[in-house]
Formats: sequence, C-alpha cells, structure tokens
Amino acid sequence: MAAGLLAACAAITATSAAAGTASVTFTAPEKYTDASYAHPVANESDRAQVLRDVEQHLQRLATRGLAPTDTLKVEVLDIDLAGHFPPMGVGGSDVRVVTDVTGPRIKLRYSLVRDDSAPVSGGEEVLSDLNFMVPSNRYSSGDRLRYEKALLDRWFEKRFGRQ
Repeated sequence: MAAGLLAACAAITATSAAAGTASVTFTAPEKYTDASYAHPVANESDRAQVLRDVEQHLQRLATRGLAPTDTLKVEVLDIDLAGHFPPMGVGGSDVRVVTDVTGPRIKLRYSLVRDDSAPVSGGEEVLSDLNFMVPSNRYSSGDRLRYEKALLDRWFEKRFGRQ
C-alpha cells in the first residue's frame, strides 16, 4: 500500500513539474468590444481585471495541457464578453444581461513553440459559440468569466488535444 501511495505522489509531482507555459499579450485592449465586468464602457481597472483573468486561465490551460518543452504564445486581439448592458436610463444600475444571442467572442492569434524552435502550429481565430448556454458548463454561476473560460477550454482542446 505504501508503494502505491508513493507511486501516486511521484506521478502527481511529475505531472506538476512537467508543464507547458503560456505567454499572453493584449493588443489595444482599450478598443476591445466588451471587456468589462461591471460597466458598459470599460474603465481601466475593470478591464485590467478581465485581462488578468483571461491571462491566468490561458496560463492554467498551458500548464495542464502542454508538454514541458511547449510554449503557447497568445495575442488577444478582441474580447466581447457574454451578455450586454441594456440601457437603464438615468440613475439605473449597470447589470449585465446574458441571453442565448449574446454569446462570448474572443479574437486571438497564437503559435505553439516547441523546444524554443520554430512554431509547430499557429493561426488567427475568432472563437465564438452560439450554443454557449446549451452545453454543461463546469464553472460555477458565480464565475464572472464562466462562458469565456468554457469557450477557451473548447478551443484549447480542439487545437492541442488536451487540457
């Protein structure tokens, strides 16, 4: 039993040590379609939080799903979060309303580099999913980026086969 436990610990340690990396940049984020959690027009701190959350999620995907010699370079060109802010009139609050026609959209350019050599794959894509509310979503309803994370998860799985 001790040998089995030791082997399991070694496997976990090896998996943790063997992880790819992601380098994420954001091009002209002040021009993004909708990169604000709380306001129809993003302020600097709110946009910075969204960008931080997107960057951390892409780094988490690379850590979990890429070989240790792999580096995923992602340039985010536009973000349009799921939902929209309907006009509320004077004194109204900013409430994001998510409906089945206001899905997330992320435009990005990426390259996967192995062993610090030439890219092995890459391209520019617009990620979107009109059925974003239909499939099950493993992220909690309290996660403000739940639809965007699921969209990035599906893209990562499709492009790189693991996460």
